[in-house]
Amino acid sequence: MSDERRDDDMQEPVLVTKDGLEQLQAEYDELVNVKRPEIIRAVAAAREEGDLRENAGYHAARHDHSLIEGRIRDLEQMLKRAQVIEEGTSTRDSGRVTIGSTVTIDIEGDEETYTIVGAVEANPTEGRISNESPYGRALLGRNVGDTVSIQTPAMVLQARILSVS
Repeated sequence: MSDERRDDDMQEPVLVTKDGLEQLQAEYDELVNVKRPEIIRAVAAAREEGDLRENAGYHAARHDHSLIEGRIRDLEQMLKRAQVIEEGTSTRDSGRVTIGSTVTIDIEGDEETYTIVGAVEANPTEGRISNESPYGRALLGRNVGDTVSIQTPAMVLQARILSVS
């Protein structure tokens, strides 16, 4: 990785809610304190089985170890750059959509409710959409009663903001 990319990564914050930060920290703690020692023991046990060139268990354990170490590095970077989203800000209280807002919109007669979160916490099946998604970008900074255009890959949707909490 070049120094230029590393500097850019360090400057961009990772937006998370307080709960999201706690989840990232819990995952990090689990990987470092439980999973890493387990996989190190598995690698050592597989190594004791003999010829490493044809030892599938050893290669699988090394692969798993690599994946865990990669995720640990990713989490360390996210936690260093984490910026907690303040909930209940005056802009949300006034009906303006911000990160952390729960927004109800009307799209062609259908009501949909989403919570706008940082990309790390996004889970569309749970109604948690990223501030970087087409919906999130269209809604941020808008107010109750506004009609917004949401550019999706297939079409442009028109949505009216019904409520913000």
